[in-house]
Amino acid sequence: MIDSSQKSEILHELRNSVIQGDVGRTEQAAKRALESGIDPLEAIELGLSKGIREVGEKFQKLELYLPDMILAAEAMTAGISILEKHLPKETSYKPKGSILIATVAGDIHDIGKNIVVALLKASGFRVNDMGKDVSSRKIVEQAESSQPNVIGLSAMLSTTMVAQQEVVSILKDMKIREKYKVIIGGAPITEAWMKQIGADAYGKDANDAVLKVLEMTT
Repeated sequence: MIDSSQKSEILHELRNSVIQGDVGRTEQAAKRALESGIDPLEAIELGLSKGIREVGEKFQKLELYLPDMILAAEAMTAGISILEKHLPKETSYKPKGSILIATVAGDIHDIGKNIVVALLKASGFRVNDMGKDVSSRKIVEQAESSQPNVIGLSAMLSTTMVAQQEVVSILKDMKIREKYKVIIGGAPITEAWMKQIGADAYGKDANDAVLKVLEMTT
């Protein structure tokens, strides 16, 4: 059985590898955690999540920059993909909620979305990331299939903002709008646009988006 000092060292390595945005190092640390018998949930919560939260806080304070955040998010995602496969089905871990997220049709920019995804996972949410340039109809169909608490829509171009409105309109037309909370975000997005299209929340940045999702699911 692993002793406390070894366990602490591995958890510290998981945290640091995320902070430094080193995907390969994070993957190796995650594998080492499993081989050493560390509970994968502990590895996520006390290792990876601590790292990404620290990066998020430093990003918010302008102590780190967007490239640092992107690399940390990629490392976090890589570590989780290894560890979550080994979470026991009977685990007491209960996600805070589930969110379906996508970059809308016509938009191939997904950096911001990927950061939000990493922070949501770090905060304990189950995330279904549909990727980029996803049609409004597919987003709604997937929502009906997976039944998330929240639908997140990212648009980084002023020309693709209308797709966010289209998703909300489809939900209304299908008379299922009240089933889902809808949060929107992206460089051109404003609170005024949120109100205009009838969304529930607007995330001005990645950290704000996570806070808004927390508010909508508690």
